[in-house]
Amino acid sequence: MKIEIWSDIVCPFCYIGKRRLENALAQFPQAENVEIHWRSFELDADARPEPGVSLYKRLAAKYGNTEDWARQMSANMTQSAAELGLAFDFDRAVAANTLHAHRLVHLAERHGKQDAAKERFFKAYLEEGEDLNDFATLTRLATGLGLPATEVEQVLNSDEFEQQVRRDEYEARQIGVRGVPYFVFDDKYAVSGAQPSELFQEVLEKVWEESRPQPVQLAGTDGASCDIDGNC
Repeated sequence: MKIEIWSDIVCPFCYIGKRRLENALAQFPQAENVEIHWRSFELDADARPEPGVSLYKRLAAKYGNTEDWARQMSANMTQSAAELGLAFDFDRAVAANTLHAHRLVHLAERHGKQDAAKERFFKAYLEEGEDLNDFATLTRLATGLGLPATEVEQVLNSDEFEQQVRRDEYEARQIGVRGVPYFVFDDKYAVSGAQPSELFQEVLEKVWEESRPQPVQLAGTDGASCDIDGNC
């Protein structure tokens, strides 16, 4: 089974959705037969660092509301994350353009470490207050996963994998993705948002069953035959 997930690294619900899917997979007997592919999606491709401007102030300005409202919304999200063992710290969050991190996730896929890279960048931004605009920070995080330093440096100092990021985003538009996380199972079923683990379990079971249909018996059971015990 193939699961494609469109997400952005600065999206808290994407991290929550990742963990909820993982919890569902932990209960899924066929989990070893599931392949997850992370697809790039930039919520704000024009995002730039804003030194001295808190996340709450940015959210208030974006949605035309107050900073108190933004703090309460973030606190609610932090509580939801805590129930999954995630420790969001929005006080430390640094506004970031995620293009370069997305490109490194594609590099990580080449080395079989795509999921690990996604996890590391989520944690860095949402829990540790790391600056994902900074190449030195990105290099430290990527090489900490075991990615070759020379390849990481080459990617960051070029436009390598940018085409793959743009292709992911183009395909997202083609299938109507307007928000993330967005999960597509076997090119057939889509789940939008960080749904409960129970829903992911239902989808996993449904997709698995449909991928291995059972034959439908059209005739009766009393026709002439031989059975496994040698009776004919």
